[in-house]
Amino acid sequence: MKKTTLIASFLLISASVFIISCGKDKPVTSESNEVLTKNEGQIYVVDTLNSKAEWKGFKVVKSDNTSHIGTLKFESGEVTVKDNKLESGQFVIDMNSIANEDLKEEDGNGKLIGHLKSSDFFDTEKFPTASFEITKISEAPAGGDYNTILDGNLTLKGITKPATFSANVKLKDGELSIATEPRDINRDEFGIKFQIPAAEGLIKNEINVQMKVKAIEKK
Repeated sequence: MKKTTLIASFLLISASVFIISCGKDKPVTSESNEVLTKNEGQIYVVDTLNSKAEWKGFKVVKSDNTSHIGTLKFESGEVTVKDNKLESGQFVIDMNSIANEDLKEEDGNGKLIGHLKSSDFFDTEKFPTASFEITKISEAPAGGDYNTILDGNLTLKGITKPATFSANVKLKDGELSIATEPRDINRDEFGIKFQIPAAEGLIKNEINVQMKVKAIEKK
């Protein structure tokens, strides 16, 4: 009798653990490179009030009437600098801060933002942040518009993919600025597959993203 009771208790506990485990949404990491971390050098902390990511989404035909533009705020981030050069960095974006800049409220701004936050797109309730972690920093070819190449891991909706950004990196008077080149990201690779009826104009898979970061030297 005692043995039967013990087995039953064990099965009950195991079932409870299984149910609890299945109820958690675990990030899915598909591809990533080793994050570049440096313990030496000066730390610069991202100024979240003066940093932002800009986004643009388009229907298949790009025009003023078939696109939306907006911003996202940074939740946190820091970089390291040594010998006046960027050494490493990681940034966290607050996905619940997503905003639209081309629509007024009466034109459906709130409806658009609500849809972007839903499971059709970024599912911000389950995935409230996105991130970019630098894995490699190299000098851009001379003569171009950008002085630095940033290789890193971009994580969106719990999925991590390698991503490369050309950027202008400037350091002056205790302030570091990073302005990346606008870059298309394939939303399909991050599990964002929503599509409207073809009659309304298909949404492009590419989301154009540009990061504008300011970081202040940590005293």
